[in-house]
Amino acid sequence: MDKISKLLKQEAAKREKSLLLEEKNPDPLWVAKVYNDEYISLICALFAYGNAKQIVSFLKSLDFSLLQKEDELIVTSLEKSYYRFQNSKDIIEFFKTMKQIKSQNISLEEIFSLGYQKQKRVVDGLTSLISYMYDINPYRSKGYTFLLGQIPTKTPKSTYKRWNMYLRWMVREDNLDMGLWKSVDKKDLLMPLDTHTFEVGKKLGLIQRKSYDFQAVLEMTKALQTIDAKDPVKFDFAIYRLGQEKLV
Repeated sequence: MDKISKLLKQEAAKREKSLLLEEKNPDPLWVAKVYNDEYISLICALFAYGNAKQIVSFLKSLDFSLLQKEDELIVTSLEKSYYRFQNSKDIIEFFKTMKQIKSQNISLEEIFSLGYQKQKRVVDGLTSLISYMYDINPYRSKGYTFLLGQIPTKTPKSTYKRWNMYLRWMVREDNLDMGLWKSVDKKDLLMPLDTHTFEVGKKLGLIQRKSYDFQAVLEMTKALQTIDAKDPVKFDFAIYRLGQEKLV
């Protein structure tokens, strides 16, 4: 484990300093950091599935000022937009949801903290925020539900990768992450696990579990806590790039 610990610490430091977020290394965080806003960042995070170049291309096509415009303008502006599992109606309703929350002058951090502060569990915070988003807009479709995700249960099955990545952006603060939220402790964050980082985790010996699920998230997070108990998710970006560049 000492060898892995040394590798991850070196890679995390190197990649945080070099900030590999540019056109040739597309990443949704590259778009989110342009705006430095919790609402726009959530849009960037929830659409962050699929090919990285396609994700960034789609995000750059969006007019985020619509979050402050009338519903009619949202509809006309997004009526031809689509992204993989989301058709134009899904995207329009998602923007309406975000606009409605924003218009209430309540931050996403406040909503998340209503659940999180009870036992300092990220899952409880996600339950609070995702529930709020579903409650504020009755619209439902397969694409819309995929985008927001299921409301977490006490023992969720989903890895909540996009949500955990969003929390990393919001809570951690360095050259990579924005640190816009101050009420959540970075030691409580969970690994934003996708199928690629799951495989890298197994190769590095950070995961023994065979199933790609929420238990695998907890297992990998616990392993990373042995390397840095105060900031386990600092290694997420490095692990992702190690896999992407086929260095492990």
